[in-house]
Amino acid sequence: MEYLKYIIPSLLIVFIVRSFLSVKGVRQISTAELRKELNDKNKQFIDVRTPAEYRAKSIRGFKNIPLHVLDEKLNELSKEKEVVLICQSGMRSSKASKKLKKQGFNQVTNVKGGMSLWK
Repeated sequence: MEYLKYIIPSLLIVFIVRSFLSVKGVRQISTAELRKELNDKNKQFIDVRTPAEYRAKSIRGFKNIPLHVLDEKLNELSKEKEVVLICQSGMRSSKASKKLKKQGFNQVTNVKGGMSLWK
């Protein structure tokens, strides 16, 4: 039982570190890079924040699909086009990226820093 005091904290650290690592196969871009891509009609721009956050400040061209309903709205997205995701800080869009990758979306991009870095 002595070993449990080492195993449990170690597992907790591994879990925390994994949650901050980027998802394999997900492209990470800055808000400056996003500006250059906004007019690309071959991309789907999705804001995964809440409707209230989206109404307060949003980027033209982004569609609001909150993270908590993303699973229900997957049929609105094309697996043939790249999906660019944004949220307030990058955490929810990272979670959304994981969901999309698990559902077979091959071209997924996360905006690092999210709306907090958008000027």
